[in-house]
Amino acid sequence: MSAQIPSHLSELPIYKQAMQIFVLSRSISSYLNQDLAYLYEDGKEDANIYVSGDIVQQSVSLAPEIINAELERCRDKKHRHIASVNRLTNRLYKNCSRLESCNSNGKDYLPILKREIRKFRKLQTTWMLTL
Repeated sequence: MSAQIPSHLSELPIYKQAMQIFVLSRSISSYLNQDLAYLYEDGKEDANIYVSGDIVQQSVSLAPEIINAELERCRDKKHRHIASVNRLTNRLYKNCSRLESCNSNGKDYLPILKREIRKFRKLQTTWMLTL
């Protein structure tokens, strides 16, 4: 995410919210990973450790898709980026719900992330109408 983006795009409320979700999901994931990195007695690992990585990966992808949708001139391609943002948001929310049942103290922070995702969805609705 080090690429330069036009300044007017970085001021978009939906972009700012996507960046907040990214920072929050990365912090929560690192906190969860500390608790979920152990191995069970039978040598298996907790499957939720992968889901915690998924929330980071999905949140990383939100902002570039928003930028791509804003900069795209072709209507069909623009709608593909919008659909991608929608899919990422839905998966991110579902993965947060899955992690709420994991055995970690970090799960207490997941409702905060889910609240931010709900705010993002409201912004997303308005944003899609402006494109």
